[in-house]
Amino acid sequence: MAPPSYGAAASVRSWCSCGRDLFAAGRARALALIADHAQHRTVCSGLTQRREAA
Repeated sequence: MAPPSYGAAASVRSWCSCGRDLFAAGRARALALIADHAQHRTVCSGLTQRREAA
């Protein structure tokens, strides 16, 4: 995540091939979504199936 510019709010989007599509704005919410996205990647059934097929 890039450092915020003066007056600009941090924003992030969490997207996954399983259909998950989340957005967060504001530093605290953005950091929470980043952590949640990393955790989601370890448990997503769509990603697990793709890894097993590879």
